[in-house]
Amino acid sequence: MGRVHIIGAGLSGLSAAARLADRGEEVVVYESAQQAGGRCRSFYDKHLGCEIDNGNHLIMSGNHAAKKFLDLIGSKDALIGPPFAIYPFVDIRTGERWTVRINEGFIPFWVLDKKWRVPDTKISDYMRAGAIAFAGDEKTVADIVDKDSKLYECFWEPLTLAVLNTTPEIGQAKLLWSVIRETFLLGGQASTPLVAKDGLGPAFIDPALKFIESNGGIVRFGARLKAFWPEGGRVASLNFTDETVTLDEEDSVIFAIPPSRLKQLMPELDPPADDASILNVHFRMAAPVDTKALGAGPFIALISSLAQWVFVRGDVISVTTSAAHAIGADDQPNKEVVDHIWREVSVALDLDGKPYEKSRVIREKRATPDQSPAGAAKRLKLETQYSNLFLAGDHTDTGVPATIEGSIRSGERAAELVLGMTA
Repeated sequence: MGRVHIIGAGLSGLSAAARLADRGEEVVVYESAQQAGGRCRSFYDKHLGCEIDNGNHLIMSGNHAAKKFLDLIGSKDALIGPPFAIYPFVDIRTGERWTVRINEGFIPFWVLDKKWRVPDTKISDYMRAGAIAFAGDEKTVADIVDKDSKLYECFWEPLTLAVLNTTPEIGQAKLLWSVIRETFLLGGQASTPLVAKDGLGPAFIDPALKFIESNGGIVRFGARLKAFWPEGGRVASLNFTDETVTLDEEDSVIFAIPPSRLKQLMPELDPPADDASILNVHFRMAAPVDTKALGAGPFIALISSLAQWVFVRGDVISVTTSAAHAIGADDQPNKEVVDHIWREVSVALDLDGKPYEKSRVIREKRATPDQSPAGAAKRLKLETQYSNLFLAGDHTDTGVPATIEGSIRSGERAAELVLGMTA
């Protein structure tokens, strides 16, 4: 088999490269930036004076592709989480706190227990919401679930925001169901929330680069693809800013790049738009933060607030607001956002007036592709019109939302297609 040229060193590209390198294939990864990871990375922030992630990501214990990838690259111990599936919540408006706990096993006994389900909800609320399993391609989450129930505000809305990075009125119900089917529906053993113990970079990116290179792969940074040249129904050469790479007859290519960049290279394609944004705010404290409000978990979910998910790692509090584009947060000045979110964080973590020392706002303007019914219909197949060119990325038709799990699956499947060329 010839060399495999992978364009993009985000999670999708690294997933494909790691799988191919593990199979003994010759791999070259080209990344236009000076670092790998794309939207899933860690970096040292000079203002805060510490290492932070560009955003917060939850991994579920049922995310088999992500866990298999970590195992492959020698990073299976990089994730931490509670001993069972718990999700702590606080309503900032009322001060009410509760914890949703998913029991082990396939029978959802937690729905029968008032102590573990959402307060003031009935078993019938959950039974009616089961209709999401049969949602058609054109249905949104809000089309299926009861918008007037407390379960909507305290479960379906935060779940949709977190998983689909959009509101229930926009997000495709079928995509959300794909996550529920692989996690919550299987019980606590598949729905325990996990986070990267030391950050996304140390967990996913650094070990992947090391694995690829230790297996003979090459990773080139600052290598921006300007164009490619087809010949005879296949990609014949890749034109980078400072060089042109001519492909041998057996060589293949994987484009693991975002939709907007892919559209520049292949204008004939019509991928989903990738302008769904996420707002992240990091606060550096003078000392490690008391995590009693989190219970046994690494985060707490906020209701009736701009802040949605609050994570604590040592003396850093990291806050995520998904679907910032859909709720107007993209238009709010940084200082206004920081002041607003800090008031909510102080309540959520019961900080008793403790101030933060420094803050850092990170706006991911192109965090995920459009995951509405219309956007989902535009998801691309991994095969292209060129026999040796395949696609990877969370905008491809993986069957799951644009998450870490989806990105890794897309790279894995693109690698399988490459391997199948000579099978």
